[in-house]
Amino acid sequence: MGIAVESRAEAAPARIGIKRKALAYVALTKPRVMELLLVTTIPVMILAAHGLPNIWLIVATVIGGALSAGSAASFNMYIDRDIDAVMKRTKNRPLVTGELSPREAWVFSWVLGIVSTAWLALTTNWFAAALSVAAILFYVLVYTMWLKRRTAQNIIWGGIAGCFPVLIGWSAVTHSLSWAPFILFAVVFLWTPPHYWPLSMKYRDDYKSVGVPMLGVVRGRAQVGLQVILYAWATVVCSLLLIPVAGMGWVYTIGAVASGAWFVYETHRLYNLAIRHEEVSPMRVFHGSITYLSILFLAVAIDPLLHF
Repeated sequence: MGIAVESRAEAAPARIGIKRKALAYVALTKPRVMELLLVTTIPVMILAAHGLPNIWLIVATVIGGALSAGSAASFNMYIDRDIDAVMKRTKNRPLVTGELSPREAWVFSWVLGIVSTAWLALTTNWFAAALSVAAILFYVLVYTMWLKRRTAQNIIWGGIAGCFPVLIGWSAVTHSLSWAPFILFAVVFLWTPPHYWPLSMKYRDDYKSVGVPMLGVVRGRAQVGLQVILYAWATVVCSLLLIPVAGMGWVYTIGAVASGAWFVYETHRLYNLAIRHEEVSPMRVFHGSITYLSILFLAVAIDPLLHF
């Protein structure tokens, strides 16, 4: 598989334009994944401040978090470049096409990681910077290098890395942690499997071709659908714990209950289609899960502002 990467890289032009090179570096950071950073970090900062925090602090935290997430994603692409060359879903990534060399990606990953840590330490606090480093290390060492190619539980525990923006945002404001951010950490943790497993159903053949044991590869559609339901229910129940713990008002309560009911309904729909051996639409649940999380954290942001 490594030979395939080298072959495509050799076939690429020796020189590419500055704009194309820059876009390749941007692609290396998985910018769409950074949406989770924005969706979770800013609302949590508002909740931590019981109102609108200093705008500069918000901007600085988002910049630092984006650089940190970009570093983790870049390391991930560097390590997974062999299987990315085989999978149809990832065949256009810059290390596969040859727009970037492995050395360029390696250096870029380290630079982003170091800069993000220094930036957060200087503009927020060392606690937030340390949490950022922990997120990078977890995603790269625990998920990418250890779990991803070894167990169907990979996305469950590997998803912890995606929960860190909640802790980083809270600690940037308060210089500490409390129960509220840990509840939201748990929400994102429980949300990750029902978000990602439908994707593994759609790209089952892709993951199977490279030997990555995603749940959609090693289990049937009905079993995957059932697991998606269980984690969706757990996510919604966990989100309701924030109401008594953080003293959330009617905006969050209605948002969490209504969006949660819709999310759970969509997962049941997926399961029912699977057990009846009808055509399923896993991407409907995948995109729906993003909508659910966005609504939930929007409610997290709006609720405290009503008392500002």
